[in-house]
Amino acid sequence: VQLQASGGGLVQPGGSLRLSCATSGFSLAHFPVGWFRQAPGKGHEGVSCISSSDSSTHYADSVKGRFTISRDNAVNTVHLQMNRLKPEDTAVYYCTKADTDGIYDYWGQGTQVTVSS
Repeated sequence: VQLQASGGGLVQPGGSLRLSCATSGFSLAHFPVGWFRQAPGKGHEGVSCISSSDSSTHYADSVKGRFTISRDNAVNTVHLQMNRLKPEDTAVYYCTKADTDGIYDYWGQGTQVTVSS
């Protein structure tokens, strides 16, 4: 199982970024995928997740209405569209795979998102 996050970078407040998570070794149709982030000096925070069955989605209150998670089973990729970014969104973003019990058992290497003017 592998997850490869990409798409991070430096963006001004109010800007947008689209993160991608390329996966291999498992099927997005069978396992949920989530995004976590870790800001400097803080612990991991759950950002969003998408289910395997009905593509239902969940978001942290801090990103609701600004971020959108989606998946493309054909190319085994999950995206996180991030709009109206704020300086407090600055963090390393990780994509993760959950097992059938909802436990996140595999993590990608992370991609840095910096929101600053």
